[in-house]
Amino acid sequence: MTSPFVRRRRLATELRTLREERGMTADELAGRIYRSRMTISKLENARCRPDVGDIIKILQVLDVTGDKWHETIKIAGEAAERGWWDTYGDAMGVRQRMYANIESGAATIRGYNQFTLPGLLQCPEFTNALIEIDRLEGAQIEYDPGRSLAARQRRQEVVFRSGGPYFENILDEFVLRRLAVPARVLAAQLRHMVDVLTREPHFTVLVLPTDARLSPGRLPESGYMIYTFTDPEDPTIAVAESVSSCTVHASPEEVAKYERLHNRLREATLPALESMSLLAETADRLSEQVSHGQ
Repeated sequence: MTSPFVRRRRLATELRTLREERGMTADELAGRIYRSRMTISKLENARCRPDVGDIIKILQVLDVTGDKWHETIKIAGEAAERGWWDTYGDAMGVRQRMYANIESGAATIRGYNQFTLPGLLQCPEFTNALIEIDRLEGAQIEYDPGRSLAARQRRQEVVFRSGGPYFENILDEFVLRRLAVPARVLAAQLRHMVDVLTREPHFTVLVLPTDARLSPGRLPESGYMIYTFTDPEDPTIAVAESVSSCTVHASPEEVAKYERLHNRLREATLPALESMSLLAETADRLSEQVSHGQ
């Protein structure tokens, strides 16, 4: 399916462009369709699921006809659709629901993780360990752990499907050295990743060594994901992720910054086979520590 999240952003751009081309303000448009100024603002900033009836009224007021009318209505219909993630509601968590939405229509997924391991490659034991860390630290858990875990597994099934997106993740070696989960759990997680990478040819993990020498430029301020889509009219999206928030970037200028950064980081990573060997070796070392009671 196409991503309703991406279609909402595309619809927002279309509506704002059409309105501005007609020289009409958002307040004027709101009055003409008997809706609030806030409704127009939400539509033009992709902050709500569109009502197709409202979109038809807007196109009538803006005198949009022919192919552009049909194209915009099609985008609006796709933007209004619900996906499997909507059945989980808040039990899944807002952030994970957004990722599932975007992934549903992605052609390629590229990213960088500097503090944790990518959710699409996490095994249940590892995910549960992270949830337990949140509990121990007194974090307010605004989702149902069991349902969240089931949703993560559903996300993995969707992305792992035949014909699914190409996935490339740059993993900072720091994550392998200092992640605060039990050694046996991290060992199991790393072996799970090696297994996935071995059987899934469209998945790649590249380790960025702690002593990597990067070409001149700024260091990454956070982890991020970059998504492209099959339809060339859908904008490439970059999502910058911190511990407490996510920021979505869709402007070509902002996305280009992340693509340049990704290319710089990629140049400094270990090759794919060496990266996978490092994951396996780290898992063996951790298991040896466990067996010796360290």
